[in-house]
Amino acid sequence: MSNATRKIKTREEIRKEKELDEARKRGTIPAEVDEEGRDINPHIPQYIKDAPWYYKTDKPTLRHQRVQDDKKQKVDDIHKTLRKGIIRGKTATRYRKGACQNCGSLSHTKKECVYRPRRVGARFTGQDIAPDEYIPSDSAVTFDGKRDRWASYDVRHHQKVIDEFEKVEREKRRLQAEKLRNEAEEKKKAREANAGEGGGDSSSSSDDDDDDDDDEDDEKDELKYADSAEMAGSKVDTKRRITVRNLRIREDTAKYLLNLDPNSAHYDPKTRSMRANPLAHLGVPEKDLPYAGDNFVRYSGDVPKVAEKQVFAWDAANKGAELHLQADPTKAELMHKQFKVKKANFQEDQRKSILEKYGGETHLKAPPKELLMAQTEHYVEYSQTGRVIKGKEKPKVLSRYEEDVYPGNHKSIWGSYWVDGKWGYACCHSTERNSYCTGEAGRRARKAKPTDLLAAKMDAGEKVGGSGSGDTTTATTTTTASDETESKSLVDLHQERQRRDGGDEADGSSSSSSKDKKKKKKKKHKKKRSKDSDDDDDLDDEMAAARKKEKRIQELIDKQKRADEANTRYLQMDERDRPFNSAREDYKEVTEEEMEAYRRGRQRTEDPMAHFLSK
Repeated sequence: MSNATRKIKTREEIRKEKELDEARKRGTIPAEVDEEGRDINPHIPQYIKDAPWYYKTDKPTLRHQRVQDDKKQKVDDIHKTLRKGIIRGKTATRYRKGACQNCGSLSHTKKECVYRPRRVGARFTGQDIAPDEYIPSDSAVTFDGKRDRWASYDVRHHQKVIDEFEKVEREKRRLQAEKLRNEAEEKKKAREANAGEGGGDSSSSSDDDDDDDDDEDDEKDELKYADSAEMAGSKVDTKRRITVRNLRIREDTAKYLLNLDPNSAHYDPKTRSMRANPLAHLGVPEKDLPYAGDNFVRYSGDVPKVAEKQVFAWDAANKGAELHLQADPTKAELMHKQFKVKKANFQEDQRKSILEKYGGETHLKAPPKELLMAQTEHYVEYSQTGRVIKGKEKPKVLSRYEEDVYPGNHKSIWGSYWVDGKWGYACCHSTERNSYCTGEAGRRARKAKPTDLLAAKMDAGEKVGGSGSGDTTTATTTTTASDETESKSLVDLHQERQRRDGGDEADGSSSSSSKDKKKKKKKKHKKKRSKDSDDDDDLDDEMAAARKKEKRIQELIDKQKRADEANTRYLQMDERDRPFNSAREDYKEVTEEEMEAYRRGRQRTEDPMAHFLSK
C-alpha cells in the first residue's frame, strides 16, 4: 500500500534531494514550508519528517507530530445519554438498497454484521429482514466513553432485582412461620398424649419438657453471645476489644452515596464516619431525615446528660472522692443530684446576700425592656414576603456620621471641591478645614492674582484718602473701579496715575479764576503725593517681604525634595557603597518657614488624588 501511494525515486532524484537538504541546513536556501505556512526545521530526522501512509499526503508536513484539534475538543458528558438498541417501529419487509446483504439491516454493512451468515442472504431472498438499530458514531464519544460499562444505564432497571429479592424474603419468612407453627402443634399433641397415659409417664414427659426448655435456652444463649464469638481466622480478642464495630446492613444506602457533592459532608473511609449532615442542602429538619450525620446521633437523646455525669465523676475523683460512673452508677447519680441541688441553693443565697447588701430588688420586678422601651403607637402591617402593607416602615440608618450639617456658614461639605492636590469647600473654594465661608467674594479672590489684589487694594486706598467734601463717589463707582483694576497691572496703574496728576497740574496753571483755588489744589496734591508715596513704600516693603518669604519657602521645598531623593538613593544602595555621613542628621529647632515648606511639599498618601500630582 505504501508503494502505491509513494512514487519510486531514481538515483538522480535522491541525489538532488540530498543536495537540497544540505543547502537548507547550511542556510543558503529557505527551509521547507508545510500546508499551514510554518517552516520545517531542516535538522529534523527523516523518520520524523515523513508522514505515515494513511495520511495520504505527498507534501512536506509535520501535522502528524502535533496534537489534533478534534481530539483536544472531544470531552465526554456523563449526563448525555446515547441512543442504543433497536429502533422502535415497523420492521422492513423487503430488502432496501445500501442495507446489509446478510440480514437486511440498514445499521451496518455485511462486513460488520454479527448475525449468523445465511446460505442465501437477505439481498436475494428479501425475507426475515433484521430490525434497524441505533449505532452511535465514533465521533460522539472518546475512547474511554465508548468502553464505559455504565453509560446510559437506567437505575430503574435495578428495581426488578430488588422486587425479586423481596419476594424471596417474604417466602422465606412465610415458610419459617409455618415451620414454627407445625412444631408447636406437634409439641402440643405430644404433651396431651403423655398426659393421658399416666403418672409414671408424666415424669418422663416433664423430663422431655425440661430438655425442650434447655434446647430453647441454648438457642437463646447462642443468639445472645453470637456477637462476642471470635471469628475463624481472626486474631482479635472480643473480650478485650474496646472499639465498636461500625457495620451496616448491606441493603442500606452507604453514607458517602447520600450526597455525591465533594464539597459536602466529609466522609472518613478509615473509620466509616461522616460527622456533618450530608443532606443539609434539602432544608429538612434533622430529626425528620433518615440520616443526619454521626454528630446528630452522638449529641441527641440522653448523651449530653451522660457526658455531664461523666465530667462530674472526673472532677469528683480529682478532688479525692471515690467515685466512678461505670463502676458505681447509682452512687454517681445520687451524688450528681445532690450537687445540682446544693449549687442551686448556693447561687440563690449569693443572689439574696448581694441584694440585701446593695439593694435593687425593685429593679428586678420591673417589666421587661421589650415592654418598657418598645411601646409605641406606630402601626405597621407586613405581608408574608416582608413587604409593608399598612403603615410607614422604619427608616434605615444610612451612615453613622452626621448628615446635612454645614459648620462655618458653608453651603457644601468638606471634600466637595478639589484643586492643586487639595480638598476644599465647593461654595467658597476654601482649602482650609473648618474655615468660615466667604461665599462668592472668596471665590473671586482666589481666582485673581496676588498682584491684582494689591493693585485693587492700593486703588481703593487712594479713593478713600482723596475723597473730601468736594468728592461724592458712590458705592457703585468704587465697585466698578475695583473690578476694572483687577485686570490691570501695577505698571499700568502707575502710568495712569502720573497722567492724571499731570493733567490736574495743567488745569490748575491755565485757570485764572482765582489764586486761592490753585493754592488749595497744590496743597491737596502735595498731601496726596506724600500719602501715596508712603502707601507705595509700605506696599513695596510688604511685597518684597512676601516675595522673600515665598522664595525662602520654595528653596526649603527644593532642599527637602533633594534630601528625600538622596535618602531614597542611599537606601537603594548597598550599605558598603554609601558615603560615610549619609545617615547623619543635624538635629536643630524647626522654623516656621521649614514647617510651611514641609506642609506644601509633602505627599499625602491617604489622598486618593495624590498619584495625579506625580504626573
